[in-house]
Amino acid sequence: MSEHVAIQTETFLPYMRDVTKCEQSLQELNLMWRVIEASAKMNCPSEAKTILPTMAATRTGFSRLERELVVSLVQEKVRNVLTEIGTKAQYVIDIVVRNLFERTADVGFLATDRELCNFVAGITDNTDAIRYRLREYRNKYTVYDEIMLLDTEGNVLVQIDPATPLEHSADALIGETLNSDTYVETFRFSDLRPGKERALIYSRRMQHPQTGAVVGILCLCFHFEEEMSGIFSSHRDAESRSNMLLLDADNRVIASADKLWVPVGTEVPVNRDGNASLMLFCGREYLVRTVSSDGYQGYPGPIGWQGQVMIPVEVAFSGVISDALTKLPSDIAEGLLSHAESFCPPLFDIMTAAKTIQRIVWNGQVMTAGQRGEMLKLKTILDQISETGNRSNELFAQSIHDLYQTVLVSGMRDAEFTTSLLVDLLDRNLYERSDDCRWWALTPELRTALAQPEQDQATVEKMTNILTYINGLYTVYTRIFVYDRHGRIVASTGDNAAAMIGAQVDEDSLNQVLSLRTQQQYYVSPFSATSLYDGKNTYIYHAAIRDLDNEAIVVGGIGIVFDSTPEFSNMLASGITGKKKMTAFYIDRNARIISTTDDKRAVGDILDIDPALLAISNGGRASQVTIHDNEYAIVACSVSSGYREFKVTDGYQEDIIAVVFESFGAVQGTGSQTDSRQFLLDTDPAITDGNEYATFFSDNNLFAISAAHVVEAVPYSSVLPTSMGTRVEQIGVLGLQRDDNRKEFIWVFDLGQMMRGTRSAVSGSSQVMIVREGEHTIGLLVDELHAVPQFNPGQIMHTPFALQGASMLVTQVIKANNGQLLIQAIDVERLFALLIDGQIPMPPEVAEQAAENTSSTLQLMAA
Repeated sequence: MSEHVAIQTETFLPYMRDVTKCEQSLQELNLMWRVIEASAKMNCPSEAKTILPTMAATRTGFSRLERELVVSLVQEKVRNVLTEIGTKAQYVIDIVVRNLFERTADVGFLATDRELCNFVAGITDNTDAIRYRLREYRNKYTVYDEIMLLDTEGNVLVQIDPATPLEHSADALIGETLNSDTYVETFRFSDLRPGKERALIYSRRMQHPQTGAVVGILCLCFHFEEEMSGIFSSHRDAESRSNMLLLDADNRVIASADKLWVPVGTEVPVNRDGNASLMLFCGREYLVRTVSSDGYQGYPGPIGWQGQVMIPVEVAFSGVISDALTKLPSDIAEGLLSHAESFCPPLFDIMTAAKTIQRIVWNGQVMTAGQRGEMLKLKTILDQISETGNRSNELFAQSIHDLYQTVLVSGMRDAEFTTSLLVDLLDRNLYERSDDCRWWALTPELRTALAQPEQDQATVEKMTNILTYINGLYTVYTRIFVYDRHGRIVASTGDNAAAMIGAQVDEDSLNQVLSLRTQQQYYVSPFSATSLYDGKNTYIYHAAIRDLDNEAIVVGGIGIVFDSTPEFSNMLASGITGKKKMTAFYIDRNARIISTTDDKRAVGDILDIDPALLAISNGGRASQVTIHDNEYAIVACSVSSGYREFKVTDGYQEDIIAVVFESFGAVQGTGSQTDSRQFLLDTDPAITDGNEYATFFSDNNLFAISAAHVVEAVPYSSVLPTSMGTRVEQIGVLGLQRDDNRKEFIWVFDLGQMMRGTRSAVSGSSQVMIVREGEHTIGLLVDELHAVPQFNPGQIMHTPFALQGASMLVTQVIKANNGQLLIQAIDVERLFALLIDGQIPMPPEVAEQAAENTSSTLQLMAA
């Protein structure tokens, strides 16, 4: 254990009441082991000499486990909190950057709007008409709270916000914009928005339609406070234990989920490296994660902006307790635990250490079996060992359960949050698409052209140029096309654009567009394959194009083909960046795949998923543990709920479910682990002269062998595999240390295969029991150790052993717990007779060679 880890453990331990309680219990048990060892040395040193080394090993192992367990619990809890707040910090900045990327496209397009340019150039002078046009734009793109046009001197020509009337601006952004051939992004106080401490403004110069001379400026003022409030309310933790922040390059807060807690303008400590260290802010210690954006489609975002989440350390580890683990089917819970080494190394280490302590206690009881008799003092020591061993096992099991729960619940929460982000990204992106189609449908040139009975070549070229310009700015579309009121496409961009002229829009889409009543309405085709997208599945957004002089007359429509394949894939990939074991999907309510990061599945396939997850209400999310592609996995879902008015009040409904699977490893075969709680033995103090049996599990059944024949148990990892065996039951050899320090090699047999005929599944619980009969010693692979109890003769019942199959080795049944639990007792003499005396036939042609090879191999290994 490194000094750094020790310091971190001591730092965080006072804030983890459950771990502190566990540590106290471990210390009490450690003290108990010391007392038992001291009592044995003082009261019966000669009688206890055979178990004193085992007790010393037990105490040493327990001390090591105590340290490892506490450190593992602390580190796992800290890591999970840092991961969770880091994910949220990443999403804060990513959502902001993606949103602002759309603003850069908007200002570039609107600054070239012919009607607006004519007005700013003085070609037209109808201020009311221009204000109406800007308000129509605002009605579509509701993320703006002000739009204004200025001349080159900073005089305000028109604006849409009546609450802050302006005549002139002296802001430096005017000169900067006039001298720039692209957009200018400004975030600070501006006299253009006098009511705000800071304003986020996107400005671009405007040019004379005929001469190209710079004649003015367009300013789009983003409703920054409203947007950040929406992000925080959607993604902050429900208990409000943490605070989400947006920071500038100087680490000052520019947006806060709780302004009373961390005010805007405050400088805060940052943690860009994700270190597990506490940071002091206003006299309070926090865990902090700070994340910058990698940009989006070439747009870096405002310089230096960062997402941050801060959580006070005193509440960081006291979230809502989940019972997710206890709800799992036992086979799935056991299967997940079998992969502990890969998905949670600390958990695997604790499980391994717990099994080691269990084996030490079990071996101590086996070693002293039959020695009690007159050794009453030693009997008391043994009882104490047994009782303390059981308490130790219970504490280990509870500790493993707690850590397992921590890992599992953290994974489920992270997966749920990931899906919540994914549907948010999708709704926000498609909101922009609904805005675009409606705004472009207002283009005067398109309205005028479609009002004509027929469009000549010059008109078609003019429309095509307009659409091509738009498509160049908005690259999320593979095609933008215009059609007349009969559904005939008259202009198009994209591949094979010329071939599309004259093609017919599908009848259902045409009827839906012709029935639209206002400029605010739009229609989206179902997600399906279309020739307009090379036969692939996508959405097409439609809006009605209305007569310029009479808006009640629909003269045609505009369709924009969303480039769904890369765009949806990009959203999914960005949401699971760095999560190598996670796959993501967008599906509909029928589980039909809309997009996926899984190479084994295609768009249009049906995803195998619990129907209950498909029925989650809008805005809801859930997670569970399942088996996916023959692997144990967390599955989490979130259902879209819209963004702003999109899918909320605009009449459009298309529920999308984001799904992620996080894999933990392949499904294990049955029988590898057993719930020993089902096989607890009631102790009977009246039994003083009974026989002791070593009990163990194989194939989820409890078996027993007379303890007089059992030497000890060793982990399966000690077995050396070999191909020398002449029987399928022989799985390897085991080297035993003899008293003269020489090694004795014995064969190891698979007891499960002997009983049922198929090879046993090996897990972290697998043990090899060393069994001796006379001069012969063998190893038996079993699934798990159990106990070393006493039974009196009246509890032992003989069974007929003429039956075939497993009963060949089981000649007695032990009635435990007043007959409620039957334990199958294996006849050791019969076992050795079958294995050693050759009653399981060995092929004659290999017997001699096998004996020679075995002798040579063991001599070589001994040397």
